[in-house]
Amino acid sequence: MAVIHILDEHTIDQIAAGEVVERPASVVKELVENSMDAGADAITVEIKDGGIELIRVTDNGCGIMKEDLPNAFLRHATSKIHTAEDLSSVRSMGFRGEALGSIAAVAKVEMISKHTDALMGNRYVIEGGTEKESDEVGAPDGTTIIVRNLFYNTPARRKFLKTTATEGGYVADLMEHLAMSRPDISYTFIQNRQVRFSTSGNGDLKEVIYRIYGKDTAREIIPIISEQDGMTIEGYLGTPVNNRSNRNFENYFINRRYIKSNLIAKGIEEGYKAYMMQHRFPFCVLHITMDTQEVDVNVHPSKMDVRFHDQQQFMDFIIKAVAETLSAREMIADCDLNPEKEEKKIYKETPEPFEQKRRESEETYAGQERQTDFRLQPEQNSMLQKILEPKPVGKVTRPVQKNNPILKERDHIFVERPVQMELFDKQRVLSESSRKRYKIIGQIFDTYWLFELDDNLYFVDQHAAHEKVNYERLMKQLQENTVYQQQLDPPIVITVTGAERQMLLDALEYFEELGFEVEEFGGNEYAIRAIPLELYLNDPKDMFLDTLNELMETGLTGTPESIRQRIATMACKASIKGNMKISLTEMDALLDELLTLDNPYHCPHGRPTIFSMSKSEIERKFKRIV
Repeated sequence: MAVIHILDEHTIDQIAAGEVVERPASVVKELVENSMDAGADAITVEIKDGGIELIRVTDNGCGIMKEDLPNAFLRHATSKIHTAEDLSSVRSMGFRGEALGSIAAVAKVEMISKHTDALMGNRYVIEGGTEKESDEVGAPDGTTIIVRNLFYNTPARRKFLKTTATEGGYVADLMEHLAMSRPDISYTFIQNRQVRFSTSGNGDLKEVIYRIYGKDTAREIIPIISEQDGMTIEGYLGTPVNNRSNRNFENYFINRRYIKSNLIAKGIEEGYKAYMMQHRFPFCVLHITMDTQEVDVNVHPSKMDVRFHDQQQFMDFIIKAVAETLSAREMIADCDLNPEKEEKKIYKETPEPFEQKRRESEETYAGQERQTDFRLQPEQNSMLQKILEPKPVGKVTRPVQKNNPILKERDHIFVERPVQMELFDKQRVLSESSRKRYKIIGQIFDTYWLFELDDNLYFVDQHAAHEKVNYERLMKQLQENTVYQQQLDPPIVITVTGAERQMLLDALEYFEELGFEVEEFGGNEYAIRAIPLELYLNDPKDMFLDTLNELMETGLTGTPESIRQRIATMACKASIKGNMKISLTEMDALLDELLTLDNPYHCPHGRPTIFSMSKSEIERKFKRIV
């Protein structure tokens, strides 16, 4: 029988380090969050060889007093909280008191710090959890931490790290999210002696998005701001054109903390549901501010996972905020016949507290003075301002809640708060006033319609447009309890399998609410005696069986309302198809119906119903203008 014994402190520290320090990005995250908590407004991060050989984090924060330096590396030593009760109201980025001790247990660490009230700075060196040196040095206010040879004393851990390029990519991704979490802080990220990006720290989130994601992304974003029950969402949503093949571009922050949450991702995607095709995902940068009592960040040492007190209320708020913001904008994509190559990112240097001189004095940089000028040239600055300047298109609406401590906290993040715009009816293409000026040209390929308005040519997908009209009309009738049926005489008899029969019985009440009338006909046969009036022109049998089969793939999950919407979406696929000739009169009538919809720009599955091509683009193609 094995004897139970207590592990020594060195082993305990290395085990604990495994929870906090997984890779170089984990180290960078903990150190930068400490700089943020120290009140720094300029933070520089430098890595070499993916951060495995060197990580250097410099800030201009409040610094650490000499007597506190050794304590900072003890396990569970922190200045952020004092008792367990404080965990329910944590506002600082760090609070567990594990980071520095865990890093020092598996790396060689040097810290230089000067407190704002001290005359001199102090240097402290610790390797593998053991103190090596401690002395006074001249230094400006702030702290620099240098981490070398990560996992040098735990080769098994180091062996499982990925390549230096991959680990460096993880750090770069983290730094981009940290920059978006605090646009009021100037970040500089240096990788292998090259500046990857630098932000000004002026509080403009849109500028940060521009510097990280480039011009094209920054042009296709919509400001969002919404408040409800003490919760606030603000930031930017990408237009449907700005879609991606994965969720990596969904960025969201809770009380300035970058997190990952399936709940938030689901809420965002539900809000985009009417605008995004299946298996496509939106771009967004959202800052969510809420009472700390309503969210628990003490779930995992990484602090990337959180729990919410009322998950359903929180998700409903996200869905509503996203959907309402998108519905307030006209979503007609432009066709660019001359796509330009994406311009290189423009970086702007921000001051580094004292790290520049320090680097120049090291042997590594001997004789290599940095001559690169990262300042914007006048023409570049003009271009940047043109992209970033707000473009008001209507009356500005901004809900105001006085004396709200959460909003005061939020205002430290945003210097200029984004606002949601309302579009005047006359500025919409699909509006009553613009409709009078349409010049309908006709149908091409028996699938698309063309009409002209001002200096733009518009293309409409007849199937997507008809599908949207049918869906919106059906859902409106369902909400108003005025669903109209079309009786079928004689009824249509269908034969179903055992699995199809069970799904039909489970979903029968939803089908009946939408206007279907189905009854048993003996054995495995059912008779369809009525269908929704909006779907009468289609093949009822194929439409019903296709809807039933798709429902078997997706299942009856979600709220009753979401199930009704899913069935209506499936059924509306049976709208007029491509390769079907229709008359100008029919086009005219369908366009009139499109005008009445809240979102006429996308079908229920997220495909666009309409896009435009400008006269100038056509003239460029014919070389009339260059």
